[in-house]
Amino acid sequence: MRRTVFLIFAVIFITIGHIYAHVTEHPPAETGDFQFVAHHKVSELTSGQGALKFKVLYMRDHFPPEVVSAIDKAHGGFDVDRREGKGETYFALPEVGIIQISADLQTSRLIETPPALKKANAHYVTVWTTSAGTPYLSFPANDVGKIFTTTMDGKLVHTLEAPSTMTDFKHQAVNTYFSEGGKFVPTGITHIDGILYVTTGYSDLDYILGAKLTSLDPLEASWYPLAFGGKGDEPGQFGTGHHITVPYGTHRLDASDRANAEIERYSPDGTYLETLPLIKGSFPCSIDYEAGYAVVACLFGPNKEKGAPLYILEGNNLVSTVMLKEELGVETFQHLHGAVIRKIDGKLYIIAQSWNPGDIVILKQVM
Repeated sequence: MRRTVFLIFAVIFITIGHIYAHVTEHPPAETGDFQFVAHHKVSELTSGQGALKFKVLYMRDHFPPEVVSAIDKAHGGFDVDRREGKGETYFALPEVGIIQISADLQTSRLIETPPALKKANAHYVTVWTTSAGTPYLSFPANDVGKIFTTTMDGKLVHTLEAPSTMTDFKHQAVNTYFSEGGKFVPTGITHIDGILYVTTGYSDLDYILGAKLTSLDPLEASWYPLAFGGKGDEPGQFGTGHHITVPYGTHRLDASDRANAEIERYSPDGTYLETLPLIKGSFPCSIDYEAGYAVVACLFGPNKEKGAPLYILEGNNLVSTVMLKEELGVETFQHLHGAVIRKIDGKLYIIAQSWNPGDIVILKQVM
C-alpha cells in the first residue's frame, strides 16, 4: 500500500513539475515582416520619487535575437519620430544596423541598413524633416568620422565627410585644428531650418559645427562657417560636448556637457543662451524632452558605486531620480549613455541604453 501511494505521489509530482516548467518558459519569439515581440517576467521593483516612479517593463529579450547578441557593445542612443501620428523610436548597433521600436513599444524590427553604416558605430541618431516635409535619419559615426543620412526605411542618401583643410569656419581655432590634421569625431547631430549641428566632444576640438543643406533632391549638404562652443568650463563651453537635440516645438539647441555636468543652450545662430546645471559628478550624456518632462542619461552618478542615475526634469527642476542598477536591480546599468521619454495613453515610458557593458531597457511609470 505504501509503495502504491508513493508511486502515485511521484507521478503527480513529475506531472506538476513538467507543467510548471512549460508554464514558466518563454514562449517562442513571434517574427514576421522583421518584427519581433517577446514575453517575459520582470521585477516589480520601483525607483523614483512621487508620481514619477518607474519599474522595468521590458529588457533586452524584448528585442530581436540580432539585437540581443550585439547589445553588449552598444555605444549610442535613441531618437523619437515625433511627427503627428508617428512615435516610433530609432537606434543603431554595429553589425546589426538600424532598429525601429514601434510607437506602442510592443514590437521592434530591423531595417535594412547600408553596409558602411552597419559596420560603423552610430553614436546617437536624430530624426529630422526638411522644409519640404521629407523625414530623414542622421547618424554621427564617431569611429569613422562620418555622418550618414538615410531615409526612414534605411536607404543611404548622403554621407557628410570630415571638414577639409580648405573649409573656412568663423573660429580660427577650428580652422587651425583641421589644418594641423585634427580628427573629426562626431558625437551628436541635430537639425534646424536647413542646418545640421554636429558636436565633436570626443576630440580636442569640442566645437559644435554647422553644415548647410545645399540641395533637397538629391539631398546634399556641405560645411558652413558656423562654429561655436569650444573646450573649457566657461558658460557655453564644453568639457565633453556629447549629445545634441532640439526640444520638440522649439528652435533651441540643447547640448549635453558631460564633464561639466551641464546642459548648454544656444540659439540656431550659435548664440549662447543659458546653462542648465545638473548635479556635479553626474556626467550627463543625453537629454530628451516630451510632455513637459525631460530625461537625462548620465554616465556616472555622484556615487559611482551605485550605478548611473536617470534624472527626470519638469521644466528646469529635477523632480525624480531613477536608479536602474541600485534600485531596479539591472546590474548592467553601471553607465548610462542614452535615453528618451515617451507619453503613451497618459503614462510615461523611458527607453534607456547603457554602455560598457551595453544593454537596453524600457521603463514604465508606476501610478
